[in-house]
Amino acid sequence: MKHKVERWVRKGVLLIVFAGILVGFCFAVRELWNWLMPVIFGLPNISVGQALGLLVLSRILLGGFRGWPGHRRRWGHRMRERWDAMTPEEREKFRLGMQRRCGAFGVQKEEPGV
Repeated sequence: MKHKVERWVRKGVLLIVFAGILVGFCFAVRELWNWLMPVIFGLPNISVGQALGLLVLSRILLGGFRGWPGHRRRWGHRMRERWDAMTPEEREKFRLGMQRRCGAFGVQKEEPGV
């Protein structure tokens, strides 16, 4: 019973810390916006709620919601498994296909006439 209470207390503290960080970011965005944008572009001042909206909008437009941070590592692990399962002929065919699409990696092209 004591373990469950400690776990909920820990989750509550983490939630409060996360909320505090989020509010801090919102205040920072608001202050930066209100300091720069009205002077530079003549835009109106914004509130903390609007700053939160800007943070969410910038995350959607620029960062996206691609899952948790470990998502890319799992992709790399799956690609490594596929590579290990390929025969040498399949690997060479894959390399040539990638080279045709993306160009040779690590190969210096010689300039004509030099």
